[in-house]
Amino acid sequence: MRILGIDCGSQFTGYGLIDTDGTRHRLVEAGVIKTNPADPFPQRLCTIGVRLREVIAEHHPDEAAVEDTFIAANARSALKLTHVRGVALFVLAEAGLGVAEYPPAQVKLALVGNGRAEKQQVQWMTRVLLGLSEPISSLDASDAVAVAICHAARRPVSAIR
Repeated sequence: MRILGIDCGSQFTGYGLIDTDGTRHRLVEAGVIKTNPADPFPQRLCTIGVRLREVIAEHHPDEAAVEDTFIAANARSALKLTHVRGVALFVLAEAGLGVAEYPPAQVKLALVGNGRAEKQQVQWMTRVLLGLSEPISSLDASDAVAVAICHAARRPVSAIR
């Protein structure tokens, strides 16, 4: 099964694709969709949507998982993040993919064993779990891969085969 994980952000939206049998995972691709902060926000949302469509068309995931909105002290940032998640959820639904959503603490708990783990710890564990010689270079991309791994771990193995 191929799972697409997404870590939403208005400047950097991470994505990661893994192939999994439920217990073993293989990295297919990980990357970041970068938007220009000087562009109007609606244009940045469009950039994210277009690029996610391209990733889906190129890699044909079977399912997707998106990290829930992290409620921060800055309400404006949280609203922007919610808009980005809306675009991601729309594109995934448009592609006919089943979509799961996981809170950041659940993703961290699934990978690191600590729901309050730092991004660098998540990055390190994605490298270990995928057997990579080097960590995924972007924290946003490694977070997205972590979301995909979390989804693989939370699904019944019989549903993955």
